[in-house]
Formats: sequence, structure tokens, C-alpha cells
Amino acid sequence: MKSKWIALALPVLLSACGYNTIQTMDEAAAASKQQIEVQLQRRADLVPNLVETVKGYAKQEETIFTEVAKARAGLAGAVQGGNIAEMANANQAMTGALGRLLAISEAYPQLKSDQNFLRLQDELTGTENRIAVARTDYNNAVRDYNAYIRRFPAVLTAKVTGAGSREYFEVTNAANREAPAVKF
Repeated sequence: MKSKWIALALPVLLSACGYNTIQTMDEAAAASKQQIEVQLQRRADLVPNLVETVKGYAKQEETIFTEVAKARAGLAGAVQGGNIAEMANANQAMTGALGRLLAISEAYPQLKSDQNFLRLQDELTGTENRIAVARTDYNNAVRDYNAYIRRFPAVLTAKVTGAGSREYFEVTNAANREAPAVKF
């Protein structure tokens, strides 16, 4: 009889202690992280087209093309690995490389009027905006989740179920926070 009451009381206790809310918030954070991965992959997929368009005009800028290729490979690898800190750092490396690549257009006026280049640049701008929104959504979901699992009584449930805090999407290398310097 006693085990019957425990079996009936257990779901009530679990729902009152926030187990379902923890799971829901964890899933929201995971979904937001996935959205960052989608947008970073989209960015990595656009870059080869942009590089090929610029290469047609700026054949002597081979070092920048190599740097962009390395940054793209790093970003694609970080997205595949799924580590949020690695994705953030790879994203910053890609931002710096793309900044230098796009700066080449200043030296090649005919490139600035090329429709393929303009379309790709618009696509990248849109992707940058999507990444910023996805990053904000993820960090908000992580903030809500992390705050919730530290409050009572959810903190007890979190400890019992092993729910730990999540990492924010942020740049860990302070040098990557500065805008890239472009010199010709």
C-alpha cells in the first residue's frame, strides 16, 4: 500500500519540483544552439562562392583567399564538433577573414558593380543578421535555463537528474573582439 502511494505521489512531486520545466528549457536551449549551427553552416557554404567571385578580379590577393579558406574549414569543423566555444571562436576568425576579403572590393571598382558579388555580399549580410539573432536567442535560452536550475526547488531536481548549466555563445579570445585591420 505504501509503495502505491509513493508511485502516485512521485509524479506530483516531480512536477512540483520543476523536472518538466528543466527539460523544456534544456530543449529550448538545444534548439537555439542548433539554429546557430544552421546559420554558421549557411555562412560557410556561401563563402566559396564569394571567394571565387573576388578571385576573378583580384588574382594577386592569394594570401587572403588562403586565410578565408582556412577560416571556413575551421568554422565548418567547429559546427560539426558542436562545441559552442569553438563555434564562437571559429565564427570570429571567419569574420576577420571575410572583413579583409570584402575590403578588397574597395581596390577593385569593377568588382563592386558585379551583380554576383553584390548578391553574395547581401546574402552574407543577411546571414550575419541571422547569426546575431540566433546567438541572442540561444544566450537568452541559456540564461533562462541556467537561472532556473539554480533556484529552489529546481536546484534539487537539477542535482538529482544531473542537469548542469550550459555555456553561453561568446568569444573567449579578447583579440578576436577587435575589428580586423585591412591594409593594402
